Amino acid sequence: MNETSTTGFGLRAAFADDGFVLCAWSLTKDPVTAEAMLRAGFDAITFDMQHGLHDVASMEAGIARAVMLGRPALVRVPVGDLATAARALDFGGCGVIMPMIGDAEDARQLAAAVKYPPVGQRSCGPMRAMQLHGVASSADYIARANRETMAFAMIETASALGELDAILSIEALDGVFVGPSDLSIALSPTATLGPTAPETDAAIRRIGEASVAAGKVAAIYCITPEDAQRYRSYGYRLCCLSSDAAFLQSAAAAQARAARG
Repeated sequence: MNETSTTGFGLRAAFADDGFVLCAWSLTKDPVTAEAMLRAGFDAITFDMQHGLHDVASMEAGIARAVMLGRPALVRVPVGDLATAARALDFGGCGVIMPMIGDAEDARQLAAAVKYPPVGQRSCGPMRAMQLHGVASSADYIARANRETMAFAMIETASALGELDAILSIEALDGVFVGPSDLSIALSPTATLGPTAPETDAAIRRIGEASVAAGKVAAIYCITPEDAQRYRSYGYRLCCLSSDAAFLQSAAAAQARAARG
């Protein structure tokens, strides 16, 4: 476990005093697999509805299991799906990640969709979130939600990178989340995938440092543990590592090789 506890209603407390969160990444619908990753020592989990197999039902079930294990759950929603972003929080999620943000206006719309008035326009109906987190009333939940639930705008397009400072200046936005693969394609003149290419790494470092300066949480997807360690040195406070599907495949392949001698 990370030195900073991530249990409870919100994710934000985990980042106090330079806290760092190592996050599991769930592509598959099986809640037992998600549970296994959380029991393996990850501090939080992200359910991927953009490229993963998750639908609304599996996302809801996964959030519930994570919260019951005392771990925050985040959801990466489909591109532009503000309704599902708000619904993920109603189900008890502690944070949402919006992919393919194009500019500061996209980021403002995300923040507005997941924050209650007067900050945003989120509709009130958090019954499941209240049950899971032991909050007594809607008024109590609303009082805490704007402060404790988190909205992350993905920086993975050239336009978003160009508007990084404007995006980071949005008060209601809690942080940014880097997708190294799409960012590398956006930065390449030939649209070549290169998440560890020098120009990609330089952009990732720039985003991390700018986020620290702006007082925002920088988060990122990591392919390897070494990536996570490097990105942490750039100022990233939340690193999502690989995925359940990748772990299963690599472990199964290793066991099969060993069994065959």
